[in-house]
Amino acid sequence: QVQLVESGGGLVQPGGSLRLSCEGSGLTFSDYIIGWYRQAPDKERELVASIGRIGGSTNLADSVKGRFTISRDNAKNTVYLQMNSLKPEDTAEYYCKAWAVGRRIYWGQGTQVTVSS
Repeated sequence: QVQLVESGGGLVQPGGSLRLSCEGSGLTFSDYIIGWYRQAPDKERELVASIGRIGGSTNLADSVKGRFTISRDNAKNTVYLQMNSLKPEDTAEYYCKAWAVGRRIYWGQGTQVTVSS
């Protein structure tokens, strides 16, 4: 059974940092592109960052460039999202997604990030 499990969310003050983790099991992790998405209340889910299968290719949404970094450790089946200089508008449920050509898409259950003073 394939699972993606996010962790690392929480409550942080504006300007603070969090590191989210997405750990996969039941799949050949290195075969999949991994993306971090977020969804705030009453808003559509949006792609925040993605990383290629071996980590050489990354993409970041304009709203998080210069503040967020995505990385992966395939030996640990884990992708990380380092979030610095957090803003209240970063508040959302954060999800990771795994996809590969010709294969099923997988989602994690989400982790809540709240940025508030």
